[in-house]
Amino acid sequence: MIPWVEKYRPQSLDEVASQDHTIKVLKKTLQSMNLPHLLFYGSPGTGKTSTILALAKELFGSELMKSRVLELNASDERGISIIREKVKNFARIAIPNGSSECPYPPYKIIILDEADSMTQDAQAALRRTMETYSKITRFCLICNYVTRIIGPLASRCSKFQFKPLNFHNAKSKLEYIANCENVRYDEGVIEKLIELSNGDLRKAITFLQSATRLVNLDSDANKSLDKSVESISLELITDISGTVPDHIIDNLLSICFSSKKTELLYDSIDQYVSEIILDGYSANQLLSQIHDSIVSNELISNTQKNAMIQIMGETDMRLIDGGNEHLNLLNLAVQISKIYTKTQHT
Repeated sequence: MIPWVEKYRPQSLDEVASQDHTIKVLKKTLQSMNLPHLLFYGSPGTGKTSTILALAKELFGSELMKSRVLELNASDERGISIIREKVKNFARIAIPNGSSECPYPPYKIIILDEADSMTQDAQAALRRTMETYSKITRFCLICNYVTRIIGPLASRCSKFQFKPLNFHNAKSKLEYIANCENVRYDEGVIEKLIELSNGDLRKAITFLQSATRLVNLDSDANKSLDKSVESISLELITDISGTVPDHIIDNLLSICFSSKKTELLYDSIDQYVSEIILDGYSANQLLSQIHDSIVSNELISNTQKNAMIQIMGETDMRLIDGGNEHLNLLNLAVQISKIYTKTQHT
């Protein structure tokens, strides 16, 4: 089964959504065929890779993509040895000049996806390769964090920022895919997908396809194997995304904000945190949702929020360092309760 992310990947620049300025500039480069080195940066799932592949397809056509385009992604080794060998060997291959019968540009394109994960030595080696073979090779660097690209490399590229898709475009794309695949879903599912993906359309499409397979509604199967399930539900989307259900967050904070005596309060918090951990929820995901819930809670003062968020930052640091999830979440909940009750009684 083809991943829907690939099946519905834009095939031309006109199909790329929510990046109007970038697409407008790139279309002008198509007219002159004078393409500079490019640096695409922005959040995951915003169309960076799709855009350069669509651009390359319009430049070279499908028949020359394999010979004119080299794509290295996160699964490829991209240390200094690869830059000196594979990338350099491809970059130095000469390309014949275009003609009226063969109106293709006289250069190749090397796409380095997730370039921000390359070592500084590899980036420095790449800079020299870009300079040496600039007449016959163009580079497109794709990254999430432009600050991780060394200055000498970034300064040789035209930079384009990719913003998260707006709600309207994301909804239209997901509804189009669902319609093409004959997917049935409950009201609010598309909106929930957009919310949980945080502007990452690739993640939203993957969630939709995973949910479709789970309820046996894939169009390849023609009919559902599970007759008890008729459509994708909000609960299923929440489960697939790994998101902690809202009622669990609400219950935990309700316990923290309760007026029980200290010993009883600790026992209640410990028991509930233990249940959450046993259910297999991610501590980092739980921490993120607790943060969002507290920030949006109008009953908590700004002073309380400041103190609570500081504790959350310390908890996040300890979790990143490999700290015990149960102990850190228990400490977080107890500290939140302490901050809330202390302020309430003063």
